[in-house]
Amino acid sequence: MTQTSASVRSGAPAWVPLSRTRRALRAIAIASCLPYLSLKVAWIAGSRAGIPEGSSLLEHRGTMAVANSVTVVMDGAVIVLALLLTRPWGRRVPAWLLVGPTWVASGLLAPIVAGFPLQLLVTAFGGSGDVRTEREPFLDAWVFGVVYTGFIVQGLALGALFVLYARDRWGHVWRTWPDGPGRRAPRVLAVASAVVALFPAGMHLAWTCGATAGLSEGRISDRTGDFHLLEALYFGFLAAAVTGAWLLAFRRGRVLSVKVPLALAWIGSGAMACWGVWLSLVSLTGVDDITEQPTVLMNLTYAGQMVVGMLVVSVGVHFLAGRSGAARRPA
Repeated sequence: MTQTSASVRSGAPAWVPLSRTRRALRAIAIASCLPYLSLKVAWIAGSRAGIPEGSSLLEHRGTMAVANSVTVVMDGAVIVLALLLTRPWGRRVPAWLLVGPTWVASGLLAPIVAGFPLQLLVTAFGGSGDVRTEREPFLDAWVFGVVYTGFIVQGLALGALFVLYARDRWGHVWRTWPDGPGRRAPRVLAVASAVVALFPAGMHLAWTCGATAGLSEGRISDRTGDFHLLEALYFGFLAAAVTGAWLLAFRRGRVLSVKVPLALAWIGSGAMACWGVWLSLVSLTGVDDITEQPTVLMNLTYAGQMVVGMLVVSVGVHFLAGRSGAARRPA
């Protein structure tokens, strides 16, 4: 009785035993991390499994060991999130400590979940693969299949767990659209995101259509069907982010469930911000071959993605904070 009353006062739902579905999703999420983690740990230990002779990965062992260690920590965080979303102590974790890492994980995994199956279709119907891997061996083909399949399973399982968790803990926040035209700050942020998005969206669309302006010499020579598909996906995620922010800030599209613009803003902003950061970090690590170094326009495009992502997620934070405050106020 005391525990139930405390849960009601704190706003968190009482813990109930896990369903078989959630147990299965947790097991799948954790198991899907093991092949990637095993491969990375093996590389850190000096193994060359999946790395062909002459691969550029063998030229910078120290740098690759550090990079592999970082990615081990990142993928290990997926296991922590899977446990957090399904254990009683996960209900006591502050919202920001859960939502932040989950947003990052969603942003990094979403383009892979959407893109890798499409890349397989492009290849199956006669599209060309990665020219660089054909010209210069990088990794054995089976590595990409194992790694990206694992990422897709992680993304789907972790996403389903988070949706179920969020529905239980915060579902009251997005049941209905709020009344009124919306506050000024989110509208300003939504307009700013649309304006800033014009540049990276224009560059990605141009590269999708075959333009080479702003691309490095190495990137131009490496363009394949995969490249054009990835650029189209980046454009799509930018459009999703801005659309979601616009609908939330200006309260448009009320015929839709409020979950639709929230999902667009969540996934679009995460994909743009997180991949913008990742691509920028990669460009700062230094590339021996000057033809492979990102150009100023490429770096500006990545920076633009980051800014759009942060502006859009700020709109989402304003919206949810307002709805949460309204839900706590007495009727």
